Amino acid sequence: QVQLVESGGGLVQAGGSLRLSCAASGRTFSSYAMGWFRQAPGKEREFVATINWSGGRTYYADSVKGRFTISRDNAKNTVYLQMNSLKPGDTAVYYCAAREGSYSDSRLNYNYWGQGTQVTVSS
Repeated sequence: QVQLVESGGGLVQAGGSLRLSCAASGRTFSSYAMGWFRQAPGKEREFVATINWSGGRTYYADSVKGRFTISRDNAKNTVYLQMNSLKPGDTAVYYCAAREGSYSDSRLNYNYWGQGTQVTVSS
């Protein structure tokens, strides 16, 4: 099976930037669609961004459009989330996810998840 490990989270001031990484194990990474989700305390996990298997198609939540960029490097079995112009509302645990199929904004369509990495944005 696929194992996912996120890294790159931390504490940053509003307006700053962070880049999250998700390292995947397994030889089938290049055939998986990938996604990023986030979850704040007391709230449901929500969609952030997704990318198809080749990296040619992406989709973003309205709340992060123009600020976040999802990308992948299949040779390195890694997906990234570049986060710019961060806001306090972006504070959450960020999760990497994978699925065999089309890219999707629904967490119900993903069956592999990382452990999450904390992102805290101070005002």
